[in-house]
Amino acid sequence: MDAQNGLKLFELENNIVPLSKNDEKLYGFDSDVQRKQLDAEPWKKDIYHYRKVEISSIALVKMVMHARSGGDIEVMGLMLGKVVGNTMIVLDAFALPVEGSETRVNAHQEGYEYMVQYLEQNEASGHKEPVVGWYHSHPGYGCWLSGIDVDTQMTNQKHQEPFLAVVIDPKRTISAGKVELGAFRTFPEEQRPAGMQSTDSDGFQNVPLNKIEDFGVHADRYYPLEVSYFKSSLDDKLMDRLWRKHWINTLSQSPLITNSEFTTLKVQEITNKIHMLNSGGKKNVSYAQLLRESDAIAEEISQGHKSIEIKKKLFGGGQ
Repeated sequence: MDAQNGLKLFELENNIVPLSKNDEKLYGFDSDVQRKQLDAEPWKKDIYHYRKVEISSIALVKMVMHARSGGDIEVMGLMLGKVVGNTMIVLDAFALPVEGSETRVNAHQEGYEYMVQYLEQNEASGHKEPVVGWYHSHPGYGCWLSGIDVDTQMTNQKHQEPFLAVVIDPKRTISAGKVELGAFRTFPEEQRPAGMQSTDSDGFQNVPLNKIEDFGVHADRYYPLEVSYFKSSLDDKLMDRLWRKHWINTLSQSPLITNSEFTTLKVQEITNKIHMLNSGGKKNVSYAQLLRESDAIAEEISQGHKSIEIKKKLFGGGQ
C-alpha cells in the first residue's frame, strides 16, 4: 500500500473529520477573543469547565510519529492552540529534547531553551497560537497519568492556564490499528471532588506489573476529556508532505508484524500476574482483571487482522 492510501486508512481508522469552510473560520486565531475568554478564568468557577479536546490531523501525526520514534523511551513535546467555550483546540505540536524512563519524563535546560527558541520563531513567522498543553508517551502501558505526571500537570495549570496533558501509547497505537491517546486535566488541590474512586475511575488498562502500583493511585486528582480529530484545508496540504516523509519508517507496517514482540511481552505479563496471584500476592491485580487483559490482547490481534483485510479490499495490498 502506498503512502497516499495509507493516509486515507489512517484518517478512516481515527475518524478524522474534515472541516467545512464555515467551520474553518472557528479555528482561526484571534488574540482579542482569546484574551477575553482567558480573562474570565472560567476554570476557577467550574473545575470541569474544559470537557472536550479537538486535535488537528497535523498535530496528531506529529505527536504519534514522535512517540513512535522514542521506542521504549518516553518522549515529550508541547502543543499549540486555543480555546473555544469548553473545548480546547490543538492546532500544532512540537517535540522537546528530553530524557525519559518508566513513568516520568524530565525536560532539562536544553529542552526549555529549545522551547523558547521555537516559540519565538513561531511568533516571528506570524503564528500567534500559545502553548495549550504538553504531551508525552507511555510505550506499551496505556494512557493515564502517573504521580509525577499529575504533579507536573498541576504545576502547569497553576501557572499557564488553560493547560492540557495528553498521553500517547505508541506501541498500542500500532497494535490496535488506531491512535491510543488520552487527554487529561487535574483538579486544583483545594477543589478535588469528594467520593471519587481511584483505580476504577481510570477505566480498564492493561498495565505491566512494574507500573501497576502507580496506576490508578492518583486517578482522583484528574479527569479525562472527550477527544476528537479534525483536518482543515491547510492540514491537507501540509499532511501530504509530512506523511510521505515519515510513512515508510512509522505507520506503514502491519500491526501484527510490527508489534509481535510487544504482544508476546503482554502475554508474559499476564503469566507473571497469574503466578503472583497464585502465590498469594495482591498488588492491585484480580483474576477478573486478568480475563479482561486477555480479552484485550485477543481484540488487538483481531483488529490487526481486520486492518490487513481492510487494506486488501480498499487498496489491493496486504501489508
